[in-house]
Amino acid sequence: MNVIFVQIMNIDNKAKNNKQDYLNILRKIDNSANITQRTMAQELGISLGKLHYSLVELKKKGFVKIKNFKKNPDKISYAYILTPKGISTKTKLTINFMKKKMLEYDELKKEISKKVDGIK
Repeated sequence: MNVIFVQIMNIDNKAKNNKQDYLNILRKIDNSANITQRTMAQELGISLGKLHYSLVELKKKGFVKIKNFKKNPDKISYAYILTPKGISTKTKLTINFMKKKMLEYDELKKEISKKVDGIK
């Protein structure tokens, strides 16, 4: 029973991490469409492989379009573009992220208040 619970918790944590990674990637694309995967991975602090996998998933879900410009004289190979669905998802993920952070803030505020009251 405990093993199943731990596995479910791990799956749940991976889903939360993926949502956070997806949000970070969508935000990065929104701010700089012509960024390379290598630069994006470095700036996000994730591996190049994880970024590539995430971009493929975001493309499959219809959140991102990837355009190939190999003949461009500036040597920019790809441009990443948020689709309307991607913009909507980015907004929803941002709102959920902010709600989560506000709850964490409120909990910390209560905890600190209790400790300060205990000291007095």
